[in-house]
Parts: sequence; structure tokens; C-alpha cells
Amino acid sequence: MKSSIAALLVLSTSILTSGMPVAEPTFGHAKSKASQLEDVWEHSKSPFKFTSVFKVVATPDQVVNGTTPVPGQEGAVGYFNFGFNSEQDVVCYNITLYGVTGAYQSPAITATHIHSAAKGASGSPRIAFPNPVPVDGNLDGCAARVSIGCLSAPFVTGLNSSGIDTGSASGFTIKQLEDNPSAYMADVHTTMFSLGAVRGQLA
Repeated sequence: MKSSIAALLVLSTSILTSGMPVAEPTFGHAKSKASQLEDVWEHSKSPFKFTSVFKVVATPDQVVNGTTPVPGQEGAVGYFNFGFNSEQDVVCYNITLYGVTGAYQSPAITATHIHSAAKGASGSPRIAFPNPVPVDGNLDGCAARVSIGCLSAPFVTGLNSSGIDTGSASGFTIKQLEDNPSAYMADVHTTMFSLGAVRGQLA
């Protein structure tokens, strides 16, 4: 859900310097840890100022091929937390997957994306995120994978349409997403579920 109030997020120094996802070695009790991450996302002080924040719950029943529903990975769920700054074309992300198994697969440079796609439709990826990596911990017996970090434009997906990358080169900006969030979704692809293991609309 979009927030009209600027939000703040703390990320580790290693994330800021490397731009790569960093997973803590141990989650302990997953539900307790998820609550801690939620507190960090909502309440901590940091130098980051977001023009919008979205919390997306991605599930297997939202996956489609074109406009036809197709099965995602049963029992899996993804929590995609995004903080956007449209003035600087920056996105910070905290992505946690539960029950997503097997290797990632996508013709893009990674298998974890934001696509321009309305509910019930397919569309091109606009941002490719580092794939979540396994961490200790689980939710109802489902193993966890996590990716945390920030990306700034130009966004590159590695997929071309008419010879042009579908990221920033196509004209995509964070401002476009903020102006029409219901036209965008987040998902992750695996070898067993190439069309999407889980998917969720930004709004």
C-alpha cells in the first residue's frame, strides 16, 4: 500500500558500499525476526528519504501467462517491501521469500523483478533485483530466502524489446511507477515455475 508520508530505512554499511544483498546468518524464530525487520523498516532513522513505500504480498495464485492464470509454487509466499525515491530514481528493497524452492531461472539478468503489468496480465520487467539467498529460519516449516539493498537508475534488466533494454533505456522511471502503481507487480521465477513462483501487485 502506498504511503504519502516519507519513510525511513536503515541498511547496513556493507549494503550501502557494495550494492549487493546481505542476509543475516541466523533468523532464529522467523515470525519474531519478521516483526523486527518490520520495525526497522517503519521506525528507524536513516539518511534515506522515500517519496513512497509499498508492501507487497506475493502469492502463487496471482501468477498468469498472458491473461491466463497458471499455477505458481503451492504454499510459497513472498514479502516485497519497497522504498522509492522518485526524485533520485532510487529503490531500496527488503525481499523475503518463504517456500520458494529450486534454482532461479529467467532470461533477464536476475529472476526477481518489478514488471509493468496490471492485475491478471503479463508485462515486461522494469527492475531486476539480486535474487534472494537462503538464510536460517522458516515460517510454518517453509525455508526463507532474503535480499536487501538499494538500486539506482539506470535500471538494466538484460531483456530487450525492439533492441532496447526494458529497464531505464525504455523510458521507465520510478515516477511512472508512483503515478500508477496498480500497473506494476513484483515476482520471482524458478526453473519449475518459469512464469512465476509467486506474484503480487504493488497496488
